[in-house]
Amino acid sequence: MATQKLRGKDLDSIGFVTSKSKSMALAAVQKHYKHHSKGEKLSLLKDVLLNADKYTDHEVFQKLSEEFLLLPEEEIKAEIELRNENVEYQMYGKQYISDSAKSQMDNAMRLPISVKGALMPDAHHGYGLPIGGVLASKNSVIPYGVGVDIGCRMSLTLYDVRPNYLDRYEYQLSEGLKANTRFGTGEGFDEYQEDDLFDRQEFREIPFLAPLLNKARKQIGSSGSGNHFVEYGKVVLESGNNLGVEAGEYVGVLAHSGSRGLGANIARHYTEIAQKQCLLPQEVKHLAWLDLNTDVGSEYWLAMNLAGDYAKACHDHIHRRLAKVLGAKPILKVENHHNFAWKEMIDGAELIVHRKGATPAHTGELGIIPGSMATPGYIVSGKGNEHSLFSASHGAGRELSRTKARNSLTRSELDKLLKKERIKLIGGGIDEAPMAYKNIDDVLNAQKNLVNVEGKFYPRIVRMDKC
Repeated sequence: MATQKLRGKDLDSIGFVTSKSKSMALAAVQKHYKHHSKGEKLSLLKDVLLNADKYTDHEVFQKLSEEFLLLPEEEIKAEIELRNENVEYQMYGKQYISDSAKSQMDNAMRLPISVKGALMPDAHHGYGLPIGGVLASKNSVIPYGVGVDIGCRMSLTLYDVRPNYLDRYEYQLSEGLKANTRFGTGEGFDEYQEDDLFDRQEFREIPFLAPLLNKARKQIGSSGSGNHFVEYGKVVLESGNNLGVEAGEYVGVLAHSGSRGLGANIARHYTEIAQKQCLLPQEVKHLAWLDLNTDVGSEYWLAMNLAGDYAKACHDHIHRRLAKVLGAKPILKVENHHNFAWKEMIDGAELIVHRKGATPAHTGELGIIPGSMATPGYIVSGKGNEHSLFSASHGAGRELSRTKARNSLTRSELDKLLKKERIKLIGGGIDEAPMAYKNIDDVLNAQKNLVNVEGKFYPRIVRMDKC
């Protein structure tokens, strides 16, 4: 079939950079693999590229592997030079941000594509950009500036139900949470789940995505590990809020999760390509970017947006099921991404704004900034502060790494705190204990110029991984 024939731009998308290697690859698959699907051919050639030493005795790909292992010096791409000084950026809550996160952000702002940046008060060390880092670039997207969990997001549904319902029906609601949620790496449902998103053309037109479809159908409506959660809680809305709901106390369902295996595979795939095409010094190698004017750059942009929409669909499934458990219809929904990239106008120019662990906060834009399993989260609206690139924190931010939390905190400490705060915890490890996080009130106070507080969410029945 004509659609199964490989072309040069297909090889661009998996990291082939020289004309010679592309010609050799196209000739080899046309002669020896012409009856294989396009996806199979690309998968095989990508493996030759990334693991050339395995193919040095291969009857078909020996010469191609040697091309990758023994490129003439003049064909090796030169390492991209960083600026001598980083572009200045705005920092919020500097006293709460670790030196390693600041150092990462400094390095990110030395990239030749970096135009503006900001660091949120919940910032801490990550891969590439620090978590809590916001970076604006010109027509280039950094897969690790978006993050591995593409479209990781918050979503809150509000119900006209009084909070004492949570105490009266704690057992039933807890069982409902267990029955209607799935958590953990690789976890999903036994049967394929239906959603209009699976009819999207990206699954058919981007060869890399086709093999991910079936797993995505089983994982939609599930949640990851780590700090991902689904919980019931009490919502207290402020007088004069901008939500269109009267001040008072309500029941809410709050969820935090992302795009599951679909997003993780997209992130890894395009990061590998970016690192092949964009050679950077070791300290910033995770910040390799893709030019949006190239085929692979525009392809990543499509895949990233698909993953973001998939993450939203995951949340929609969760909230629909739990609305049935509650037996009520939501009166309000608030939701936002915090691992994504957007095309936005900044100082009169269109830039790519990466928010890795940061909440969009344009004027009037609603968002959620959670605390921890035992501390309140905040419902906020943006103030449209251009110095923060219209962004705010995405949570309290870690004070202790997971390893430090496991080594320094005890389960008995956590259990005492949960009992004191009347929190019912289903799953959840010591590495997610509230003591491992910064004080959410300090973090909010450090960004008063970025958001208005519209209300609070107090966790009551919390479901996480590690049951």
